[in-house]
Parts: sequence; structure tokens; C-alpha cells
Amino acid sequence: MQDTVLFVDDDRAILLLLTNTVKIKGVTIVTADSTEEALRIVERHSVALVVSDQVMPVMSGIELFSRIKEVSPNTVKIIMTAKADLGTALAAINSGEVFRFLVKPWKKTEMLSAVKDGLRRYQRLQAIKSEDEFILRSLAQTIELKDASTKGHCDRVATLALWLAEALAVPEELQQEIKYGSWLHDCGKIGVPEAILRAERGLSAEEFKIVMKHPEWGCEVVRKANLSKTVQEIVLYHHERYDGTGYPRGLKGDQIPLAAQIVSAADICDALTMDRPYRKGVGGAELIQILSDMKGKNLDPRLVQALLAIRSGGEGI
Repeated sequence: MQDTVLFVDDDRAILLLLTNTVKIKGVTIVTADSTEEALRIVERHSVALVVSDQVMPVMSGIELFSRIKEVSPNTVKIIMTAKADLGTALAAINSGEVFRFLVKPWKKTEMLSAVKDGLRRYQRLQAIKSEDEFILRSLAQTIELKDASTKGHCDRVATLALWLAEALAVPEELQQEIKYGSWLHDCGKIGVPEAILRAERGLSAEEFKIVMKHPEWGCEVVRKANLSKTVQEIVLYHHERYDGTGYPRGLKGDQIPLAAQIVSAADICDALTMDRPYRKGVGGAELIQILSDMKGKNLDPRLVQALLAIRSGGEGI
């Protein structure tokens, strides 16, 4: 898979020069002559490195980088700046917003070297992320050992959540966070006694109060692990309901982050279809009816519609 480098400058002549300067085998070069266009590209595609001019209409290069960090935290960023803006560039480097800066007018050799260094930085981050993925998935599988009836649940929720995210055109970087959140959404159950998790009967009110604490316990786990705000929100809010009757905060509608709503929908659907000690799983027309009845109650109607479309498309939910 080729890495993508995005150059951002409101001067198209400079963009042409940059494109002609940076020719690296296995690297795709794209350009944007506005910060708005640059954001759209990063939201829709996986971008390894962004090189932007600091002085731009609408927002500065540093401001653009702050926006990019929200949707693509692993994208490496290089700023092109005039000598008068050196203080701003250095402050951005110190805050972690920028990997490197180039003083204008830059030399071709300096630009090529900076881009290559930035790509190496991105590749190292990707390697670390792969190792982290193994650890996170292993943690989820370990938690499932507490309740044999949920074996494979986290993987199935992740698969379905990613189908939903793709159907809703969620940016690739957010999809990655949704996968992590899906794996870890029930990690707070590590604090719930096995006798409750494995009960082959309905839970008492006191027992259910304990179960209701697992989103907050899980959020604390992922927060201490320095996982992203998105993953924390998924873990904390995956039992909120669209009509505001969920827990732990009683959030309603769009107050619930979209990533958490997606994982919640996938979680509910998988739970309905799988056998549990206290009930049999459902499928076919019964599953469709239950999901349809959840429109505007448990789930956003858009998500129910997407779930039913995935099912009718033969994805196997």
C-alpha cells in the first residue's frame, strides 16, 4: 500500500514545484490549494504526511494541523514558514503539533529530506500501532474468558461496527478508533463478579446496579491506558439510548457521540442473535422486527436502517 503525502499552499505554482520536487517510489502525491480542501482530503483518505504553508486564507497551517489531529492523529505534519513566524513554528513543535518546519524559501534537498524523515516517522507510528492492536485485542479476549457465552463477541461487534461506519461514510481514522472501542467496550466487566455475568436467570435490582457500573469502570481503564477520547467515549457511552433512557449518563440523541452509537448498535445486534444462558438468540423476521421497534428508542433510526440494509445485503448479521 502506497503512503500519501499532501501538500497545502494557496499558490498553485508552489504546489506544482513541490510535486515536481518530491518524487519518491511508492509514494502518492496529492495537493490542496485551500485548508478546507486539505481537511476534506484527510477526512476521506489515509494521509501519511501533510506539508502546509503557515500563512493561508481562512485558517493558518498550525490551525489546520490542529483540525487534522482530530480526524487523523497519526498523520505527520510539516510546516513551511517565513522567518518572521519561526517562534510560532517552534511553539508548535514543542506542543507536539508539528514534526518539523522548513523556512521559506526552502531548498529542494531540504524539502526532500524532510518528507522522507516524515514518512519514516509515520511508518514507525504505524508499526507501534500494529503492536498496540495485538495487545488491545488480547485484552478483550482475556475479558471474554470470564463469560464463556460471550466468546467472540468483541470481534463480531468490531466487524459489524466497521460495516456500519463504512455505510455512514465515517473517516478511516475514526473507523480505527471504532475498532479499538468495539474490542474494549466491555472491558469494565473485569470488575463484575463472574457469578453475575454467568447467571442463568434474570438479575436482581442490586446485581444489575453492579453491571451498570461497567461502562465507567471500563472508561477508567482505557483512560489510564492513554487511549483516545473517542475510545473512552465508546466504552463509557455504549449503553446510552437514543431516547435518553440509557446509562450511565442518560444522554439523548446527538448528545451521544456517533462512534459510541455505532458500537452500541453493533453490540445490541450481536447480543440479540447469540444464545445466552438465560435466553436463545433470535434471527430472521423476529430480529428484523426487534430492530425496527428500536428506531428512535434504543437506536438512531439511521443506524437501524443501516443494520437492516447490511442484513439484506447478505453480510450475515
